[in-house]
Amino acid sequence: QVQLVESGGGLVQAGGSLRLSCAASGRTLNRLGMGWFRQVPGKEREFVAVISWSGDNTYYADFVQGRSTISRDNGKNTVYLQMNSLKPEDTAVYYCAAREVHSRSYYSAQGREYDYWGQGTQVTVSS
Repeated sequence: QVQLVESGGGLVQAGGSLRLSCAASGRTLNRLGMGWFRQVPGKEREFVAVISWSGDNTYYADFVQGRSTISRDNGKNTVYLQMNSLKPEDTAVYYCAAREVHSRSYYSAQGREYDYWGQGTQVTVSS
């Protein structure tokens, strides 16, 4: 079992930046692919970014491509999502998720494939 706790959300003006953190406990990030998803009330959860176990492979949703960077520090058991040039439409609750993997390079953008989820952190971007 792994517990995930997100932090770093908040209120920011359009064009600003935030760095979200996801701290894992209960086990290490070894053999875990990590992803970020977001959800707006009344809408389905959507994929934001993912990073493979090794950290060598990343993949982003089109709407954050070029504006965000996902990274991981396995020594600190933490995954990050740096978000720049934020837009009001980025307002959502952002969730960290972990998926058991056997391949160091595997990654998935499908939320249903993830085994563990955090409680989420609110990001609000004002115009």
